[in-house]
Amino acid sequence: MTVYPIVIAQQNFTHQDSLHYPFEERGLQFGDGIYEVIRIYKGNYYLLKEHMDRLFRSAEAIKIDLNITKEELTRLLLKLLEKNKMTTDGKVYLQATRGSAPRDHVFPVDTPANLYAYVQDLPRPSEKLKNGICTITTPDVRWENCYIKSLNLLPNVLAKQEAKENNCYEAILHRGELVTECSSSNIYIVKNGEIYTHPATNRILHGCVRMRVEKFANDLSIPFHEQAFDKEAIFQADEVFLSSSTSEVMPVVRVDNQHIQEGKPGAVTRKLQKAYELDAAITENNITQA
Repeated sequence: MTVYPIVIAQQNFTHQDSLHYPFEERGLQFGDGIYEVIRIYKGNYYLLKEHMDRLFRSAEAIKIDLNITKEELTRLLLKLLEKNKMTTDGKVYLQATRGSAPRDHVFPVDTPANLYAYVQDLPRPSEKLKNGICTITTPDVRWENCYIKSLNLLPNVLAKQEAKENNCYEAILHRGELVTECSSSNIYIVKNGEIYTHPATNRILHGCVRMRVEKFANDLSIPFHEQAFDKEAIFQADEVFLSSSTSEVMPVVRVDNQHIQEGKPGAVTRKLQKAYELDAAITENNITQA
């Protein structure tokens, strides 16, 4: 895997080996921060504006002053790819915290936010996109403000680990019987040619790809309903799929060891995959032709 040594630190560039923060750092001690994962295809960002908009919404929600404008940060992120000579598929991880200060639950005064970002290779999950993935279901025990992309991810981590221990790709979360989303993605069902997904409330992360899926559905004249569904609806669905920046539009073919229909990706999911590929200018595969 290629190493991309140049990182953003505050509003400058430095070598990754030179990036250090004090031990009293609020992201480390409180999870007091936010983040974004931004997809790169062939050295170009995908949905960069949407990610910047969400980052600043999250910062406002937890009262972090990033001390930089969207336009300035966007220019830094574009320069980051140039400095690393990034030309392949990958991702940028960006994190901002309330800064470094003596440990106290109360916000520190006049303490600048800590912000950094780095680049990594990330090939497309082509085989999974072609054949589909399996998932488990597990209770959603997260806090009520899931629309904030915060660093408080321990429940998500535990759910994802449970999925891995069951040889699955993802964990579908539910509050009572109502499905919310997955540990790191949004979830959808298809019934009678129509798409259903949880409304964009405080209980789910408003995914950038999720917004694009709605646009694709509208462009393709596929009814798209922001309407919560229960666990049983998953097993009665004609199709199930999930979406995220790293998973794209991912077919789900088995849930809790039970096949969805015939255990193969469905026609609506394939149409959305194709729309995603065209939107992201991905042309070097035949995933949707399986």
